Amino acid sequence: MARCGGLEVEAVEDDDEYAKLVRRMNPPRVVIDNDSCDNATVIRVDRVKKHGILLEAVQVLVDLKLVITKAYISSDGNWFMDVFNVTDQDGNKVKSKEVTDCIKKCLESEDYDLLPPASSAAPSEETTCIELTGTDRPGLLSEVCAVLASLSCNIVKAEVWTHDKRAAAVIDITDEASGLPIRDAGRLSQLQELLCNVMQGDSNCDGEGAAKKGSTAVSLGAANAERRLHRLMLDDGEERSGCAVKPKAKVVVMDCTERRYTVVILRCRDRPRLLFDTLCALTDLHYVIFHGTVDAEGGSSKEAYQEYYVRHVDGHPVRSDAERLRLVRALEAAVERRSSDVRAPTPIPDSIAIVTHRQSSVHVCKSCRGWSWR
Repeated sequence: MARCGGLEVEAVEDDDEYAKLVRRMNPPRVVIDNDSCDNATVIRVDRVKKHGILLEAVQVLVDLKLVITKAYISSDGNWFMDVFNVTDQDGNKVKSKEVTDCIKKCLESEDYDLLPPASSAAPSEETTCIELTGTDRPGLLSEVCAVLASLSCNIVKAEVWTHDKRAAAVIDITDEASGLPIRDAGRLSQLQELLCNVMQGDSNCDGEGAAKKGSTAVSLGAANAERRLHRLMLDDGEERSGCAVKPKAKVVVMDCTERRYTVVILRCRDRPRLLFDTLCALTDLHYVIFHGTVDAEGGSSKEAYQEYYVRHVDGHPVRSDAERLRLVRALEAAVERRSSDVRAPTPIPDSIAIVTHRQSSVHVCKSCRGWSWR
């Protein structure tokens, strides 16, 4: 078991027999309580800790359309203990047995592979997944669709995010004729080459004077699309671009020297999936949350407050100004990507539908500034 300065910082590897014994003796436990709080359902989660476990738990709740109003996080040592106060979309307690059973089934999963509920995306094993990043520009979506149509690809589902002049997309496709995933190496290579050319766009430089290229990846099956979009935009370096617009989130990163933590405090206007997005940023930057408090009961102000005590997975707190700046910008970008901030002179409707081949449709939602095929 790895230790740093007398503190345990990482869970034991899966093949460690002692770790397996600990898991068998202490199986995951979820308690759903509708009595102890007047205005929310309280969900208590207790399980062996691993990196990303908090994000997985939150993903289960937001995929079920639940609103997290408060959260208390504690995961020192080998144990993850968290308390979530949640409501449904109308602000009521969660009393549906189908929903509560789904929460317990997912969060008590012994293999730690927390699957989204049945209402989420179709099984990814039935599709070929394409991941794209590049410079955003007018007509980019049309060009991507034209390439897919020219190679007889059917769009099953896709999401595209744009932020700070960059675009990222996760697209699930099948063969138009058979409806099966595309496995032919030659066809996939051609598809990847054509899409890479599209995502390259022009050779203009960004504000720092370096040309940003596009990228394309093709695989069978995919993880949660929103998780991948956050990761793609982080890897693309979008959070380092230094947008001139004043960020919507106020992020403070401080040292807690006596306990060897870094304290991260975030304040911004509350919105759906905010906690999920900020946890994506922290997880993708490989920070472990040891303690935390989340409060989204801002009343009329609708302000959300998040406070985390973190270390990097190597056991160290933030060690340089450059690392501190990257963390701040990554959290600001995670808040901004899904925020509504329409500056076009013509108002954008809530949803625009475009029918494509085989009756797929694509929607753009101004609340998240993203496209979604259905």
